[in-house]
Amino acid sequence: MMEFSPNGVRLTALPSGALWWAEQRLLCVSDLHLGKSERMARRAGALLPPYEVAETLFRLEADIAAHSPAKVVCLGDSFDDLAAGYGLDEGARLRLTVLQAGREWVWIEGNHDAGPLDLGGVHLAELALDGLVFRHIAAPNLAADCGEISGHYHPKVRLAGQGLPAFLVGRQRLILPAYGAYTGGMMADRAPLPDLMGPRARALALRAGRVLEMPL
Repeated sequence: MMEFSPNGVRLTALPSGALWWAEQRLLCVSDLHLGKSERMARRAGALLPPYEVAETLFRLEADIAAHSPAKVVCLGDSFDDLAAGYGLDEGARLRLTVLQAGREWVWIEGNHDAGPLDLGGVHLAELALDGLVFRHIAAPNLAADCGEISGHYHPKVRLAGQGLPAFLVGRQRLILPAYGAYTGGMMADRAPLPDLMGPRARALALRAGRVLEMPL
């Protein structure tokens, strides 16, 4: 784990790719892309082993068990498309229902899953909380007193010849890595990420259960 303070708010990057805000007892994850294998088979005929939903939910169950959050925020693209969301099997739906029990659950709308689903929780375009705004895609410009938490880009960095998922941390802005088991990634030196993050940004790379800090 590694702590940092964008816009003065103390947050913790977890090795799983989740974000923990201890003061608020808030767990945040981005880009689960549940149902990606089903969507690829349906749209493109590509057959992938259909295990990513179970693996992604296993990771989420572990983070929730470890931290017992009062609120969970899913930062958009939680489902690979709306049909994948509606098509979750009963086992996956039951696991989500159990995870949601006794806590607030917020689905932020993404570009893959804009719109409500027949699952529990609240569906929002974005969430503002104590000086931070949670949204799916980073806004080009931020007010001086605003901090932002977003996802969408699935950022990765290269370390020892390997592409690793990473948090990107700037003074006001934080971009989360993709949490889903079947998600790809975008290297952090590709536009628009350098311009969004600014010259003093850093990356927190995820490797073998560790969070490794490095310059962006």
